[in-house]
Amino acid sequence: MNQPSNHFQFSIQKKLSKNSMARAGVISTPHGDMQTPAFITVGTAATVKAVTPEQVQQLGAQAVLANTYHLYLRPGEDIIQKAGGLHTFMHWPGPMFTDSGGFQVFSLGEAFGKGISKVAGGEDSKSSVNERISQAKKAKITDEGVTFWSHIDGSKHELNPEKSMQIQHALGADIIFAFDECTSPHAPRAYQEIALNRTHAWAARSLHEHQKLNATQANYQALYGVVQGGQFQDLRELSATTLAEMDFDGFGIGGSFTKDDIATAVGWVTAKLPEAKPRHLLGMGEVIDLFKGIEAGIDTFDCVSPTRIARNGTVYTAKGRVSLTNAKYATSLKPIDSQCSCYTCQNFSTAYLNHLIKAGEMLSATLLSIHNLHFVTDLVDQIRKSLLDDSFFDFKKQYLANYY
Repeated sequence: MNQPSNHFQFSIQKKLSKNSMARAGVISTPHGDMQTPAFITVGTAATVKAVTPEQVQQLGAQAVLANTYHLYLRPGEDIIQKAGGLHTFMHWPGPMFTDSGGFQVFSLGEAFGKGISKVAGGEDSKSSVNERISQAKKAKITDEGVTFWSHIDGSKHELNPEKSMQIQHALGADIIFAFDECTSPHAPRAYQEIALNRTHAWAARSLHEHQKLNATQANYQALYGVVQGGQFQDLRELSATTLAEMDFDGFGIGGSFTKDDIATAVGWVTAKLPEAKPRHLLGMGEVIDLFKGIEAGIDTFDCVSPTRIARNGTVYTAKGRVSLTNAKYATSLKPIDSQCSCYTCQNFSTAYLNHLIKAGEMLSATLLSIHNLHFVTDLVDQIRKSLLDDSFFDFKKQYLANYY
């Protein structure tokens, strides 16, 4: 695509070495630049849970990612478009991603009720609705698209590549993803092959619809293809090679990984993708994932873990995860981390945070989320600096030794 360079562009500033695919770069979008590697804060329903947009900016986040499936069901893309798009609707001035809805299809279909993944929805996921979804055989996937039942009220909906693109264009994010089929890690190879062929066909349809819609817009929206293939090296490499031949602006790497194979599996893919285009690892954000992903050539990540574990009273520290519900923190007047520069650590003791959690105060989720998001965002910033000054391997060794 021959879009103006100031609308979407990726430039590599530094490559680590011949023995690593890690690099530092810059992604330019209509709403600003992202210094990569970067952690993308998840704002599923056009909100980062318990944190205001201003607080998200202040803790150092460069971009947010919203969820197409959830916003389509509630409040609906038409309302968001009338409001001026997601940026205006949620008061976020910087770069923004939206996913395609493909992972939610997986959650409602193959993974429904099996503990592989869960149907998102919090308070609205009532048993009666779940029963209606289950009775309706959850999500039905064909080559045309997906029929699914809302986790909110059990109503029937259809989603396909064209509709996913139409919804995401109406939402107005800077970077959007092609519609794909995310398979269970337990699915046999025969089905992985079927799903992969379907994902590639859907990628071509997504790209065609996207190009048609982009031609009518003032702001250019970038489209990433999504690599699938399960845990099979040849399928992963085939997917990367197939998508690399299409005119995508960048690439997402989807599907499920085990902690032991993430670096290897991601490396299979990034070795086959165009070096000049950005790569996003979907749904990964633990400390070890960040180091392994960046070393394998990943530029951006997203993950709900920082805010999710915060709402359960757990925080990241330089020496690993800590549960502030532990009784020993009830009397500690020290901050979570004396070296941390986040708002929470600069102003509140662990005793106060422990008190908020035990009292069921909503503020606990806000303060712990601020810390966790700052922690992950700052860690990726430190990794970026280590790439630029050639200290990555020393930094990785020391950091992981302390953390684990």
